[in-house]
Amino acid sequence: MGGQQQHGGTRHSVVFAVNGEKFEVSSVDPSTTLLEFLRYHTRFKSVKLGCGEGGCGACVVLLSKYNPELDQLEDFTISSCLTLLCSVNGCLITTSEGLGNSKTGFHPIHQRFAGFHASQCGFCTPGMCMSLFSALVDAEKTHRPEPPPGLSKLTISEAEKAIAGNLCRCTGYRPIADACKSFAADVDIEDLGINSFWAKGESKEVKISRLPPYKHNGELCRFPLFLKKENSSAMLLDVKGSWHSPISVQELRNVLESVEGSNQISSKLVAGNTGMGYYKEVEHYDKYIDIRYIPELSVIRRDQTGIEIGATVTISKAIEALKEETKEFHSEALMVFKKIAGHMEKIASRFIRNSASVGGNLVMAQRKHFPSDVATVLLGAGAMVNIMTGQKCEKLMLEEFLERPPLDSRSILLSVEIPCWDLTRNVTSETNSVLLFETYRAAPRPLGNALPHLNAAFLAEVSPCKTGDGIRVNNCRLAFGAFGTKHAIRARRVEEFLTGKVLNFGVLYEAIKLLRDSVVPEDGTSIPAYRSSLAVGFLYEFFGSLTEMKNGISRDWLCGYSNNVSLKDSHVQQNHKQFDESKVPTLLSSAEQVVQLSREYYPVGEPITKSGAALQASGEAIYVDDIPSPINCLYGAFIYSTKPLARIKGIEFKSESVPDVVTALLSYKDIPEGGQNIGSKTIFGSEPLFADELTRCAGQPVAFVVADSQKNADRAADVAVVDYEMGNLEPPILSVEEAVDRSSLFEVPSFLYPKPVGDISKGMNEADHRILAAEIKLGSQYYFYMETQTALAVPDEDNCLVVYSSIQCPESAHATIARCLGIPEHNVRVITRRVGGAFGGKAIKAMPVSISHM
Repeated sequence: MGGQQQHGGTRHSVVFAVNGEKFEVSSVDPSTTLLEFLRYHTRFKSVKLGCGEGGCGACVVLLSKYNPELDQLEDFTISSCLTLLCSVNGCLITTSEGLGNSKTGFHPIHQRFAGFHASQCGFCTPGMCMSLFSALVDAEKTHRPEPPPGLSKLTISEAEKAIAGNLCRCTGYRPIADACKSFAADVDIEDLGINSFWAKGESKEVKISRLPPYKHNGELCRFPLFLKKENSSAMLLDVKGSWHSPISVQELRNVLESVEGSNQISSKLVAGNTGMGYYKEVEHYDKYIDIRYIPELSVIRRDQTGIEIGATVTISKAIEALKEETKEFHSEALMVFKKIAGHMEKIASRFIRNSASVGGNLVMAQRKHFPSDVATVLLGAGAMVNIMTGQKCEKLMLEEFLERPPLDSRSILLSVEIPCWDLTRNVTSETNSVLLFETYRAAPRPLGNALPHLNAAFLAEVSPCKTGDGIRVNNCRLAFGAFGTKHAIRARRVEEFLTGKVLNFGVLYEAIKLLRDSVVPEDGTSIPAYRSSLAVGFLYEFFGSLTEMKNGISRDWLCGYSNNVSLKDSHVQQNHKQFDESKVPTLLSSAEQVVQLSREYYPVGEPITKSGAALQASGEAIYVDDIPSPINCLYGAFIYSTKPLARIKGIEFKSESVPDVVTALLSYKDIPEGGQNIGSKTIFGSEPLFADELTRCAGQPVAFVVADSQKNADRAADVAVVDYEMGNLEPPILSVEEAVDRSSLFEVPSFLYPKPVGDISKGMNEADHRILAAEIKLGSQYYFYMETQTALAVPDEDNCLVVYSSIQCPESAHATIARCLGIPEHNVRVITRRVGGAFGGKAIKAMPVSISHM
């Protein structure tokens, strides 16, 4: 597996297709992402910039690769905000507009999202449509029976998991899940909620017939002929000397040595580039080295010793390899591999796993202390890594690799080896021993898009005592990670204590006490007690049921697995049970939604499809950031205060290259004559646009960077350094209690006071139960709108301004802009087309964004 194409030369321009349309780009900054190119250089706007770090799914597209040797097409979703444009050379990109649109006809996915009321603000909907479409494409490639007309080979479990990485804030997941499950061959039609397709009481057959017809269309993702020719020539990319694609380890060494020989050149190794979503990049790289075409780094090799996975193999490909049935391995080894694969499916989201490499994940864990699940489960499985430093190659245990100092720029992780655990081949194992392996993960969400509070992987060889009075631990490996330490660790003291012990509650209690001393989060880690308690719970869950096996346990009981005798104990049965996808439960519980409709005020109350919902699904709905920028348009980004109360002495940029791209740096001193330093107005009064000499809170806008592109403006704001002076200032107020003590309170408008109803004091005195004391604390809230704050200001005739703003209160912005600029209100026109989520967050805080763009 992992074979490479024969490369015929070097190409100096990026060639790819979007929805079948050819693009050839010869002059491109290698740090340009696919999202940036699609949004700023094409007419396809369905890909949205939400989080910018691969966590929301608003930018998901389908990437198709053609393999000329096998004459096969590989399709998978990617996060376009993290994918570098040069990485899609020779590929086909499909966006939601490419599935269908108002001119050529909407795709059934678009129609069903609209009919099931699965699109409210619509900002996240195109990304969800692409995730579902990818799942449909994958399902059609299976050898499952042909589904009934109107349905697909997709299962309801796959339909729900397809959108597990896509976030939605306003619609609610019930209608979204219904739209996805409506394509599944095994769907319970009564489980689908209210929609505009069928009426109550109609039969299942009639309901399915009323759905927009779905028929797999192989022509939709047909790979363009011109790209097939490009792939056949297999020319590697080298753009302006800044993007390199070495095809051998030796060539990679040469490139690294040339970079090392020059102190003025910085370089970055590129595989999936998903690490950029977690570790933000503000520095500029002179060279990007694409290592995906090096055979030694993309190998997947199996032999009797185990599985070797190349560093550039994606997590999705690794999962497929680990789940593959093969006669090369004993059942115990297959069990370990499948448990690892099952855990990996909980990492990130599918469109991230499709790009993220196994090696990249491990290197982040080693270099930057990333809370990696991959590192923990592989550590528990006894994995080894192969490292290349210059001309030297060495093999290390993963534990040793993680404990080493961070890899330097000359060192490359080549591959990781997962050993084949087979007790029948281990001469030191007892004949009646059994291998147990389990992984654990505690996170805010069960599947993806959430870093774990703690993860663990336990492997143990156990056997019945000869006296038949318990279970003995022959040896074990206990790995813990992500609990607030530099890297995953093995609980060595606990392993040594348990080895050779007969399990009982006393032994397990002593092991737990040792574990509390081993899994200790570092200072500053959030909820440290909870993380430590999770470690204890995981260990107890793994060994707890074995402590109860006292009487009636024969030696044949535990060795029955190796003799193909069914195990009596549910714990060991579950541990050795192979993964059966058909038995994996769905994410959502089944339910029937009943809505009583009244015809009294018809058509009010009827489930009518929202106007524009299909446009939102196809990506044709225009949001502020989708409006084409005028020629010579400038872009801006705020610089925010990091101090709650301080004097501002000056602002500098810590990068020498930034001033070259910065057009202006605006502050309160640049407010036009006759204008006011006002950024918003509320019922509590007005707020300043910029801090003056004194900041009033952390996060207050200090200045506004203007540059020739949004990327340069953001980069300049990131490297800006504000010089503060805090002498002779009172301490800032950082809590409600301090505000009360110092009488720093807002005056509440009279209309907000509640009207008294009855005599509260009298009622409390006469009550059977009285409240003697009570306390309630409310933390801060995040509005969590998908569309970021944005505005576009365009000069108009007669000294007027047209401002497109994603705001809930355009009338307030209208007046505030005029006051800030010192111009008549009739010279300002504010237009709000639609907002991509708001929830109050775009009522006030959208105003300073609009004003700063003047």
